[in-house]
Amino acid sequence: MKIRTAIVGVGNCFAGLYQGIEYYKKMDTERIGLMHENIGPYSWKDIEFVLAYDVSKNKVGKPLHEAVYAKPNYVKIVDSMPENGVIVQEAPVLDGVGKWVKDMFEPMENTAPIEVLREKIINEIKENNIDVLINYLPVGSQKAVEFWADVALESGTAFVNCMPIFIASNPEWENKFREKNIPIIGDDIKSQVGATIIHRVLAKLFEDRGAILDRSYQLNFGGNTDFLNMLERERLKSKKISKTESVKSQLKKHPIKDENIHIGPSDYVPFMKNNKVAYIRLEGRMWADVPFNIELRLDVDDKPNSAGVAVDAIRLAKLAKDRNIGGALLGPSAYLMKHPPVQYPDPEAKQMTEEFIKGEHQTHQNQTEETSETV
Repeated sequence: MKIRTAIVGVGNCFAGLYQGIEYYKKMDTERIGLMHENIGPYSWKDIEFVLAYDVSKNKVGKPLHEAVYAKPNYVKIVDSMPENGVIVQEAPVLDGVGKWVKDMFEPMENTAPIEVLREKIINEIKENNIDVLINYLPVGSQKAVEFWADVALESGTAFVNCMPIFIASNPEWENKFREKNIPIIGDDIKSQVGATIIHRVLAKLFEDRGAILDRSYQLNFGGNTDFLNMLERERLKSKKISKTESVKSQLKKHPIKDENIHIGPSDYVPFMKNNKVAYIRLEGRMWADVPFNIELRLDVDDKPNSAGVAVDAIRLAKLAKDRNIGGALLGPSAYLMKHPPVQYPDPEAKQMTEEFIKGEHQTHQNQTEETSETV
């Protein structure tokens, strides 16, 4: 059984996912990097990209296997991709292109009014029997992400929201998905081994060991379009909320004050390309109020890092659709995303996800204050 998937945003993140699946297909040895070989009846090999949408002139109208290498994409896990007959289609631009990023590629001017494009896209998704729509739009694309959430609702397609525009964690939007019995996983994907998951684990370690976290920061910089886009600080609001609350949610006994935590992208360094460097510092007190601190530096290729999570999110969304489960998937969202509807400690979220795979699902209706913290 194939998982017929549509992708919004043929950028570096998607390139890491698309090329990574091809990489594993060519490997005969142990597949290092997969969190799950199988999820229910679905292997990673069952993900099939049937439709793709973008706004760049050098991608729209091109075969997907070529467009995935087009600038400003830097990802090159495999040297070439096999042809699959998919042509990248036009997406509505809306607010999906930041003022700095547009100088790196030429965004197209839409050929039709938004409503006409909307009907065309909904019809394409229905005609192609798409199971899952995955959103990889840039940070700050509020109107564009809402457009695609609406498309998922109107086409009956499961939605995976990898970006920090709050859909699954917005009660109004989540209710729409629940009422139509359409599954959604979101919001803002955690990297497989990234700054947020490491920062969360360390913050939880303080609490679990009886120490208090007094102050902390996380500074990030890199050289891809994501970091260039975030130089436009007005687009950063939801991203900072997502990353900060993801860490703060782990501190329930002794919450950290807002003025004592700073998490967010810091700068764009072009020659770094897809590499991201994160500096994390945690200052706290242990036995007898004795102070101590932790500092670490993470250097990682940021785009394949998200692909290792997206490959599970797509299969979990399809599994929910098969089981006729709608609304936000609490365990998978908490395990895979920075800003889920409900925050859980990562071991608990992992256990919930494993239970979900086995058929013991959690829905929006069974959230409890005793076991969760609403963000």
